[in-house]
Amino acid sequence: MKHEDLPMPPGCREAGLGSGCLSKMYRFKGFVDLVCDAVEQTTNLVERTHRATAERSVRRFAPIEPLATPARAVNAVQQSIAHGVYETTRTVNRAARTALGSGFELIEAEGGVASDEMRPLATPMNAEAVGSLSWVVDYAQSSINGLFGDWLSRKGSLLAPTMHLFHAGRPLPTTEEAFVATFEEPTNRLAVFVHGLGCTEWTWNIGATQYYGDPTVNFGSQLQRDCGYTPLYVRYNTGLRVAENGRSLSDLLTEVLSAYPVEVDEIALIGHSMGGLVSRSAAHYGALHGQPWVPKLRHVVSIATPHHGAPLEKAVNLTTGTLRRFETAATQVISELLGARSSGIKDLRYGYITDAEGTKHPEAMLQDSKEARPLLLHVAYYFVAATISKDHEHPIGQVIGDMLVRLPSAKGHDREPARRIPFHSGHVLGGVSHLRLANHPEVYQALRAWVDDPENRADAHSAP
Repeated sequence: MKHEDLPMPPGCREAGLGSGCLSKMYRFKGFVDLVCDAVEQTTNLVERTHRATAERSVRRFAPIEPLATPARAVNAVQQSIAHGVYETTRTVNRAARTALGSGFELIEAEGGVASDEMRPLATPMNAEAVGSLSWVVDYAQSSINGLFGDWLSRKGSLLAPTMHLFHAGRPLPTTEEAFVATFEEPTNRLAVFVHGLGCTEWTWNIGATQYYGDPTVNFGSQLQRDCGYTPLYVRYNTGLRVAENGRSLSDLLTEVLSAYPVEVDEIALIGHSMGGLVSRSAAHYGALHGQPWVPKLRHVVSIATPHHGAPLEKAVNLTTGTLRRFETAATQVISELLGARSSGIKDLRYGYITDAEGTKHPEAMLQDSKEARPLLLHVAYYFVAATISKDHEHPIGQVIGDMLVRLPSAKGHDREPARRIPFHSGHVLGGVSHLRLANHPEVYQALRAWVDDPENRADAHSAP
């Protein structure tokens, strides 16, 4: 049964979300499919490894003619038996998938799905939601998408969301009626928040109780209170290529502009980690295709963004390439598992934001295909960077940055002058980790100063 044929949870059809809006039933079926897929792929991997190992053993006897023929014959028999075992495993797995799918169809046909099971799980924008069922399910799904989201998207999995706006943990349709119902006083200034790899929009509320004494406070709520911005939160499949998500964000903002109930004067894009790359990509593709929201764009803020790459992805790339050179069962299995990570993760190796960069040498060992991309002249670009050491000049802080992104990368610095990003301004914090930057009070003070000061326009860019 295809997921398009499943009954749509309330509100999802109006939002045009399809698989982006997942009830308990949708998600349960999605996770069941994922388990069946995992069994299939694991069986295939074990069979390939078994075959390769056996063939290497046969090749050892090839120069010894009296032994070569018997060795090949024995191997052929073993391979035939082994293939039968693996094929049986796949057949049983497919039968289980079919039976479970039929069970879902029967339950739905008989009206056995309670309305509560079809209601979308919603994680509120509240720091105290940590550990709740909706939070756990959301983060399990977003983590899986971060790791394998491109593959899930190609399969049409229920677990692979399309990019949409979310409000209070629920999908927000890009219609005038939805905007009017959601915002009492929609303003002419939009702050669009784009989360990072393996996350959801809830990330913007991390640490709210500790920092503000109120679990519901985040950058968006504060910009709404202090500066008259209407906050819009994006949720997307972080396993897709950054460029693909950039184009989707550009298209989404065009939809927002056409449906928003008041004339929009200013748009600020605020991205955390990968979200900063997606925001820059959206600005690039929006300008390239003449999208109507681009002239409204005034600010692009990148928080802890690996503009020139993340060391962890570089290390995984190096490890994968090295292991592939050793023809042993263990190294081949590990390298294949590591190589299955998503295209979104691979784009973090050097901070790719366009198709031309990301598709040139995706598997090559430490081969940088990044190209110099001019910033939009009417837009002011800002960065936030951090070190885990309280003194950001400390050698340890300089080496490891915020644990995931190093200072030069977050600041847009590069050894090649042409590829340096000439940010309008920036801010560096000490003693703060990567995720905590998404709702840190010191970051907010810098953010507010940037997006609320009429003098902060991009008449000229200068590197800090």
